[in-house]
Amino acid sequence: MAQGLIEVELKFIPGPGTEERLQELGSTLEHRVTFRDTYYDTPELRLMRADYWLRQRDSGWELKCPGAAGVLGPHTQYVELTAEPAIVAQLCEVLETEGPGDGGVAAVLGPMGLQEVASFVTNRSAWKLVLLGADEERPLRVDLDTADFGYTVGEVEVLVHEEAEVPTALEKIHRLSNMLGVQVQETVPAKLTVYLQRFRPQVYQRLIEVNNSREKPQGTKHPDSSLG
Repeated sequence: MAQGLIEVELKFIPGPGTEERLQELGSTLEHRVTFRDTYYDTPELRLMRADYWLRQRDSGWELKCPGAAGVLGPHTQYVELTAEPAIVAQLCEVLETEGPGDGGVAAVLGPMGLQEVASFVTNRSAWKLVLLGADEERPLRVDLDTADFGYTVGEVEVLVHEEAEVPTALEKIHRLSNMLGVQVQETVPAKLTVYLQRFRPQVYQRLIEVNNSREKPQGTKHPDSSLG
């Protein structure tokens, strides 16, 4: 797999006082932004069924790839690719096909049979926080999202370069969760999951059936905790 940063993240349901609590803890509001995510897959959902998530966020492309197997707990772990050559190379590997040569992600959608599966707009407030005694080079990032179909979800995230850094990242994530007073549930649905459940129920059901048919090790994440 092409190299990328490892995203260690935990989703939660924010309350009415979450932003105020972030401010009390010394968090910095980095920005408020609105963007559109459009997800792509084959008609057979070959990417999502393998836990790969291809999306176009406004004008940029992202491919989230599964992290370490057997991840324990409610958090998720993905490797994120944002360079288009790396994304195309990984798509070729997952879909077992050859790329059309030169060109970015948009150029391979048709040849690879990739089509739009979901598209929605998100309003986000993005926060950054360095916990007392923690590494300033690995700040915690908290995103509070409200999708245009009425769903609100929060996410605590740390980006690391190596698997060996994941346990420390998890410790920081859980410390902040406790400080925020948020309830850490076993599965908090991602925006994409809720979108598919509401507007593409057949696609959602196929993903659930695939997940239920697998024999997974204890603690492996449920598709509801995927990105979005």
